[in-house]
Amino acid sequence: MGQAWWRRPSTLPVVLVIMALCIIIAGGTIRINDAGESCPDWPQCFGTWGFDISVEEQGAYWDENPDEIDSRGADYRYTTFEIFSEWFHRMLVGVIAVPVLLNALMARKMIDVYGKTVYRSTLVSGVLLIVQALVGALTVAMDNVDWSVALHLSLASIFTSTFIFQHFAMRKSEGSTWEIFSMNPDFITANKTRVDAMVGSVFTLLILGAWVSSTAGGQYNQACSVGFPNGWPKCNGSFLPSFDGPGVFVQMIHRFGALLVGLVLLLGSARLRSEARIHESTPMFGRITETATGLWILNVMVGGSYIILAKMDDFPEWISLLHLIFGISCFLVAVTASFFLRLSSSHQPEEE
Repeated sequence: MGQAWWRRPSTLPVVLVIMALCIIIAGGTIRINDAGESCPDWPQCFGTWGFDISVEEQGAYWDENPDEIDSRGADYRYTTFEIFSEWFHRMLVGVIAVPVLLNALMARKMIDVYGKTVYRSTLVSGVLLIVQALVGALTVAMDNVDWSVALHLSLASIFTSTFIFQHFAMRKSEGSTWEIFSMNPDFITANKTRVDAMVGSVFTLLILGAWVSSTAGGQYNQACSVGFPNGWPKCNGSFLPSFDGPGVFVQMIHRFGALLVGLVLLLGSARLRSEARIHESTPMFGRITETATGLWILNVMVGGSYIILAKMDDFPEWISLLHLIFGISCFLVAVTASFFLRLSSSHQPEEE
């Protein structure tokens, strides 16, 4: 198809990726501002559809709904910004539902052009959006318990990745001549498991990071002392600290997990470069996994700077948000490599 890129149907999933990332960033903003309980009910907020809830109105709501009182107690009052951040996050989820539905309808209408795989991917994204909304409601009901927050972020990452897959699958159907769509079958067979392991390791680390940031209301981010080198790369002045302190065990699992993921990415990328030369495959694929590795290295530095620059009780939370963004980006880039392996080994059209 010779259409300009903004007129191609394959542009819609790109827009959805951007919208999904905005939702993730909005969710991260809620977490770093500790505003996850600022709307105690769902789908409303303090019994209204707005966000400008006064101190008096919050008190009246607690009096009428004592069962909704969260872990901070009935005397706590949220700021307008905290309530707005939660309200805005929910609004974005509602807004994205419309293009997600249109996306599925478009894929169904053009199934003869793009195939059943693309259509099915739009259905998966639609189901994931519904599940995400339900998990969000569960997270509110359970006062942001750590496992529900980690589940919420994990599903959001998978939800976003479905649109990446859809975009590239559609580009292949549109006749894209990228070499990465026609990689050597031997190269694909030799490296599919390796790439999947890289994706799985990054995804696991993402879940660990969400667990650390949400356990005990995020206080486990501060389990290690601050500053360089006692806070990072060491923890409380040691590379193998005592686990007696609250949250140290959780913090060290995350750190050792990051180290293991780094080894998987570095060794995997090196092996992929070697395999690409052996099978005379396009170097573009290796650049994708190397980008994922580079994002991991950058994120380790960002995570370390969060501890180094922190002052007790005054952690630079914007760095925590940056840490989340790089972590999500690393996963999405890595999973893109896995998608390309599968798309390169498939045949078009896919109507059979």
